[in-house]
Amino acid sequence: MTKTIIVGNRLPVKIHDEGGQLSLRSSEGGLATGLSSVHSGGDNLWIGWPGMAIHEDQQEKIVSELKGLNLIPIFLTEEEINNFYEGFCNETLWPVFHYMSTYAKFDPVHWQSYQDVNKKFCDKVLEHAEPGDVIWIHDYQLLLLPGMIRNERPDASIGFFQHIPFPSYEIFRLIPWRKELLNGITGADLIGFHTYDDVRHFLSTATHLLPIRTSANIITSEERTIVVESFPMGIDVTKFEQSIQSENVQKHIQTLKETFPGVQLVLSIDRLDYSKGIIPRLQAFDNFLTEHSEYLGKVSLYMIIVPSRDTVPQYQQLRNEIDQLVGNINGRYRTVGWEPVYYFYRSADFETLVSLYATADVCLVTPMRDGMNLVCKEYIACRINNNGVLILSEMAGASKELIESIIVNPNDIKEISSALVEALTMPAEEQERRMKQLRQVISKFNITQWVKIFMERLNEVKELQNSMKAKLVGPITEANIKKQFTNAQKRVLFLDYDGTLVGFKVRVEQAYPDTELYDILNSLIADPANKIVIVSGRNHETLEEWFGQLPIDFIAEHGAWMKLHTKEWETSPNLTDEWKKEIYPVLNLYTDRTPGTFVEEKSFSLVWHYRKADEGLGELRANELTSNLRYIAADKGLQILPGNKVIEVKNIEVNKGRAVNSWLNQNEADLILAIGDDHTDEDIFKALPETAITIKVGSNISSARYYLNKYIEVRKLLKTLAG
Repeated sequence: MTKTIIVGNRLPVKIHDEGGQLSLRSSEGGLATGLSSVHSGGDNLWIGWPGMAIHEDQQEKIVSELKGLNLIPIFLTEEEINNFYEGFCNETLWPVFHYMSTYAKFDPVHWQSYQDVNKKFCDKVLEHAEPGDVIWIHDYQLLLLPGMIRNERPDASIGFFQHIPFPSYEIFRLIPWRKELLNGITGADLIGFHTYDDVRHFLSTATHLLPIRTSANIITSEERTIVVESFPMGIDVTKFEQSIQSENVQKHIQTLKETFPGVQLVLSIDRLDYSKGIIPRLQAFDNFLTEHSEYLGKVSLYMIIVPSRDTVPQYQQLRNEIDQLVGNINGRYRTVGWEPVYYFYRSADFETLVSLYATADVCLVTPMRDGMNLVCKEYIACRINNNGVLILSEMAGASKELIESIIVNPNDIKEISSALVEALTMPAEEQERRMKQLRQVISKFNITQWVKIFMERLNEVKELQNSMKAKLVGPITEANIKKQFTNAQKRVLFLDYDGTLVGFKVRVEQAYPDTELYDILNSLIADPANKIVIVSGRNHETLEEWFGQLPIDFIAEHGAWMKLHTKEWETSPNLTDEWKKEIYPVLNLYTDRTPGTFVEEKSFSLVWHYRKADEGLGELRANELTSNLRYIAADKGLQILPGNKVIEVKNIEVNKGRAVNSWLNQNEADLILAIGDDHTDEDIFKALPETAITIKVGSNISSARYYLNKYIEVRKLLKTLAG
């Protein structure tokens, strides 16, 4: 019986020290609520830190109590909490990922602790994980964990979800241990973020820093196919809606209405953090009162700041600024019966929050950066009468979904001020129209749906990986291929050239056929049952020069040209090269910037070669070029093909698979053998019938049925078939 193992920095319970006695309480966080149905079912587990340092004498008791809840604790020492959690997580990753890099510290001691704690998590996961289990890892505290588990369990099913933003490449590369972090994340099979922007930033960063290829949202490494997607996280809408009907919440709501008669409430709830945009929000409210004096005495900002890390200098300074700004606003505008800002520096219980959500006329959520931000969704869930207005920062992940809110730039004080006026004067009909649509969104994409979609997608990715795994051509497989080959009466061999029949050379013109290759081809040609078709990205003139004397057929330049032995070269119809004049300057620009690179022109494609460039620089420029070309190519009907130290741009109609099918429509064969090493050869493998013998060279991640490691093994197989 397989199980799901959830791994997060924190367990979904809080441990409290009450006079030396430790007690457990359930966490009311969104993640804990959403995943409760997963970890509590069957043998499923949740592994994480209990949130405080536990003395060794009490650890066994905690383990025993948590075991009954399907929870497995990871115990951290005070030193690990300081260096791993407070250090690397909160002083390195948090500021960098929230674009506040000036606050970041890059301490090798913190980095070492981060590695050690991730290893501690890894050991605990491996202790409980069995073959077939699904492992779902959460957030930035455990970026190394997917890779660590993958190294020990190559076939494990691993999902990773990041709940905070992922920064652009220019920001992320500031981290000295950037490659190690990326290698850790890409140990997962499915990598999830809240928004497509985060997906885009991650793919760009990974292709810049790692030797991988990407196509759309799929990463291809030497070992696996990895999918990167956005999964906007939801909330438990029903829980909030039902809570409003409770007697205690109704009493709270009545008390709030009696406390603020005739006053419209603007609600603001945040954890103390520089990423939340609290200072500009207060400045905007100040501007609102200054420029719209008609609202004095009629509108109040009800602001809750949840304490967080207030022993850290930046946070102490932020709190002092908030205190001073609130004091300044209240000092200038306060009247006997009215307070402009009601400011509470404390956490609030669930019933209090629900009461405030249900009462506030406006909810003001303006973070500078936020992965999702669930406060805005909680506010919407509590507006069961379809009234109220949400003002939301465009920098919050939720803004991509909640488009019926008033979207603002959190840095634009004037815009936030104007948004407050718009919200406070919005007609009831308009409020209802907007709120109904917002409530439909959060009801449909709730926390249960988020969990369901992620887990289903992870299963799909594992199925995709398994379908893309070719089988090594060993002695038994080779004997079976030989037997099929011998029994066939009409055989066709579709053979790629570079990397398949010959090895790669630093200079492409040096990869000419040698005597051994000619001997192998002649041996195959000697049997009239064999027909050889060389299918290559090479230009047709070169193939003619090298093999024109042999009675074989050609598909050149990835299918742009075809030549049957007894006929002339023909091009695919309706092809154009008009696009070259726009692409050529881009390729030349990168050639000028990258010593050792050059551009090769073919009839209907352009190829940028970087085999002779410095390895690191070549990979960097290739990834930059691919990103640059992707936007141009989409408009021009072009395809970008990353190959072995080459980037090729060609007409999208040019396709090896189509060309091979075209050849088969004109010729008969009762056995088809196709061998290739390139990304473009996958089109052949996919186009051929399942009965075809398809072989990928250099990788087992392929649509081909089989794989060989290098061209030398291809030659050996062809000799066996010829003999």
